[in-house]
Amino acid sequence: MPMRIAIAGLGTVGRTLARRLKDDLPGLQLTCVASRDEGKAKAWLTSQGIACPVVPLAALPEHADLAVECAPGEVIADICRPMLAAGKRVMVLSAGALLPRPELIELAKKYGGQIIVPTGALLGLDAVTAAAEGEIQSVRMITRKPPAGLDGARYLVANNISVAGLSAPKRVFAGTAREAAAGFPENVNVVAALALAGIGPDRTMIEIWADPALKRNCHTIEVEADSARFSFQIENVPTENPKTGRITALSVIAALRKLAAPMRVGT
Repeated sequence: MPMRIAIAGLGTVGRTLARRLKDDLPGLQLTCVASRDEGKAKAWLTSQGIACPVVPLAALPEHADLAVECAPGEVIADICRPMLAAGKRVMVLSAGALLPRPELIELAKKYGGQIIVPTGALLGLDAVTAAAEGEIQSVRMITRKPPAGLDGARYLVANNISVAGLSAPKRVFAGTAREAAAGFPENVNVVAALALAGIGPDRTMIEIWADPALKRNCHTIEVEADSARFSFQIENVPTENPKTGRITALSVIAALRKLAAPMRVGT
């Protein structure tokens, strides 16, 4: 029997995933969608020839074995709670929203559910996860984005920081992953995933830069551990939403494919 997949949210990532589930992911079946605008979601699904119901978040466990969260971080609990309480799985893209909600992890533990955080717009999480089985001394990340990819972020608004009209790179934040996830909930979910894979959100450090010369979202990570010292860098091509990289949706697709594959490569 194919694994039944729900998509919560039909934005850029959700739509990409829905199209791929329709076409070429063996062993996986899109069985429902949840969306804030039911009418708009139904119209889009019809236009794509995708036959599946649009249901409330609370009804996801009735239709699916795994739900993929492609929605704003503030609704993550509404997506996760029903699925986890039913002993099912949720793939979470808004990893930053998990940090202030440890009760969701406890809920998964209590009922035998599972929260899956895909690699997303980052790389090297396998190495970080492996190093965390030993001792990691430090994890440092530097994120550089075009100003449009940071404009309107909660931290910038609260601190009256403007990234408009820049002619040179500007550092707009330096601090912990926990602080960054709270101040930039739509911009740096990657650092939350990095923190969850490694030494936690209070020891993982990040700088965020707005750089007018860039057209891609760039992340550099440096890790010092007792098993290895390593660094890696990725430059992600944005989607039509400058806050989201194209590789994010592809990472979800790769993670789902692993779940149903006869062989999987990587941790």
